[in-house]
Amino acid sequence: MTELSRRSTPLAAGFVWSIFLGSLALAQAPKADKDGFVPLFDGKSLDGWEGNLQYWKVRDGMIVGDSPGIKHNEFLCTKQEFGDFELRVTFRVIGDETKNSGVQFRSKRVPNNAEVSGYQADVGQGYWGCLYDESRRNTVLVQGPAEELAKVVQKDDWNTYVIRSVGPHITLTLNGLKTVDFTEKDDSIARTGIIGLQIHAGNKMEAQFKDIKIKKLE
Repeated sequence: MTELSRRSTPLAAGFVWSIFLGSLALAQAPKADKDGFVPLFDGKSLDGWEGNLQYWKVRDGMIVGDSPGIKHNEFLCTKQEFGDFELRVTFRVIGDETKNSGVQFRSKRVPNNAEVSGYQADVGQGYWGCLYDESRRNTVLVQGPAEELAKVVQKDDWNTYVIRSVGPHITLTLNGLKTVDFTEKDDSIARTGIIGLQIHAGNKMEAQFKDIKIKKLE
């Protein structure tokens, strides 16, 4: 072996190893379905998510938020941020229909706090189909149509949200009913952020989520 060969061998080996790791990462990356949606939940683990695992777990192919009666809201959030997208998530809240949950999007963790700040597709009596601004403006931005929602909401059973965000425009569709068509007027409001699942402070509750998938629209 020449001196040049001896010097170049470790470099070449490192290059080959980096190629292998890159190929492995691509092989393990979630695959898009025929409509371009990629799963955010693999059905087996909380890979890609972070939160207080005292309250969040995986069971029977679902993400389960299990509250014994917490004093403040808890959120399980994606580690990745998203901008323009369509998100689809199937969920149910077990027990008392007054229990509240929701799906955060274009949101941020509040420093040194359990809260998450941003938009929320809300769940619960009086809030089904609403767009709420959590820990920011703290108000319902758009109220869902109560009479129409009463015909489509499946209490104690599975429901599906379709959340679509493109630029300042946001729509929420619950079980096929469009409940929100909102255009953000405040240019200072972030148009990117994490996605989060909520269990609300208060009485004992359980929220279950599955079939969580997203299509980037950038």
